[in-house]
Amino acid sequence: MRASDAFSELCGHFRQVTALSQVSGLLSWDQETMMPERGAELRSEQCAAVESAIHRLRSDPRIPDWAAAIDPKTLDPAGCVTLREAVRAHRRATRIPAALAEEIARVTALSQGIWARARAARRFADFAPSLGRIVALRREEADCIAEPGQSRYDALLEDYEPGMTTAVLSPLLTGMRPRLTALAERVAQSGHVAPRLEGRFPKEAQMELARRVAGTLGYDWSAGRLDLSVHPFSSGTGGDARITTRVVESDPLNCLYSTIHEVGHACYEQGIDPALALSPAGRWASMGVHESQSRLFENQIGRSRAFCEWLFPQMRAVFGDIGLTGPDALHAAVNRVETGFIRTESDEVHYNLHILLRFELEQALISGALAVEDVEEAWNAAFLRDFHRPVTDPADGVLQDVHWSVGLFGYFPTYSLGNILAGELFAALRAAVPTLDADLARGDASAALGWLRRNVHVHGSLKPPMTLVADATGHAPRSGALLDYLETKFAGLYGL
Repeated sequence: MRASDAFSELCGHFRQVTALSQVSGLLSWDQETMMPERGAELRSEQCAAVESAIHRLRSDPRIPDWAAAIDPKTLDPAGCVTLREAVRAHRRATRIPAALAEEIARVTALSQGIWARARAARRFADFAPSLGRIVALRREEADCIAEPGQSRYDALLEDYEPGMTTAVLSPLLTGMRPRLTALAERVAQSGHVAPRLEGRFPKEAQMELARRVAGTLGYDWSAGRLDLSVHPFSSGTGGDARITTRVVESDPLNCLYSTIHEVGHACYEQGIDPALALSPAGRWASMGVHESQSRLFENQIGRSRAFCEWLFPQMRAVFGDIGLTGPDALHAAVNRVETGFIRTESDEVHYNLHILLRFELEQALISGALAVEDVEEAWNAAFLRDFHRPVTDPADGVLQDVHWSVGLFGYFPTYSLGNILAGELFAALRAAVPTLDADLARGDASAALGWLRRNVHVHGSLKPPMTLVADATGHAPRSGALLDYLETKFAGLYGL
């Protein structure tokens, strides 16, 4: 077979893989937003069927023959990524029995509803059997795909953070703990009390504001939509990048900043070069890079003093009196630091401590060092150690996140890695766009989005994730920029 024919066959084959993966994503989106409750069992079979088809395509015996016929030197960068990822996907797929892939899809689809009901009932015991099955399946999968000498956890981490290992990641993340805990203690001892919003915040008004803010930050409404879900998320890519949020009528900041977070994810997906669509190069570089976009939008932009200058009158226009005197008071309110239980509602000072807790627990679960029946007790003990508050409600503890119910082991640490990368990228963005504060104060995020488009979004996965960030910032990523940003910001807000 000629090399050109082999490459054409390979590209066409993986367009089908990508398209079916996106269909799977749409099924999951529908399950979280629109599907009637009784549809869960049928949806689990649908997800299993799609996963089975994807698995067959990825393990197609023709892939090694196509790859052997292709000379990588003749390919452009996108072609090289396609070839590399095709070989990688085939290697991993052929190691996973089709029945195992189907069972993982089936069990995780069913477990989402079980988790949601257990969370509503506030009983971990109702979810524990499903979690036990998921952990067992993920361990089995990890044993299938792990390279010689690779841990189970690193094998699973590879799907979210290509090339990363816990040997590199753990010191990077745990190394932040001393400065984070010291900053949290200094804030707690400052005696400063940040203001709170007061007023009436109806659901319709919150959604109106969420849509207004999303559009202001650059979300393309012709390529997306906003819906409600139990746990906010972003789904899709290119011309169909959807987001969800949630509404708590007593707390409009929950809806607002959940939306901004998901807008960061969606703007990344909307900004990938359309020429890369349906190819392996047309996906995100890594989940750490993806989270860097959502966290940068949510925190460095959305919680900045400059953005609050624009946001304050918008909130007044939608809600009326919100109990705050102006943009300075809003800036203090949206950056309020307090020891809370919920990760998604956590302030920037405590957020990474939430992730470290989950990172350590899920490593222990996957390795077998922690039994599922002991995870609630282990969670509560770790939370008391790090946050000095006892967990009395599992909905505020081990049941609060959807991730384990859908089998996303290896995903949590990418949140903190994303924060680290956001710190690096924001420092470079500020240097490149000296008018940034003035722009944001008048509700103009175009220069910021343009810089991110050029330096991050458009490249898809053409560059390895750490290379992508290093090229944008001029050096290898490290945690110093994030920690410096946090200490400077909260020292000013809390008079430290």
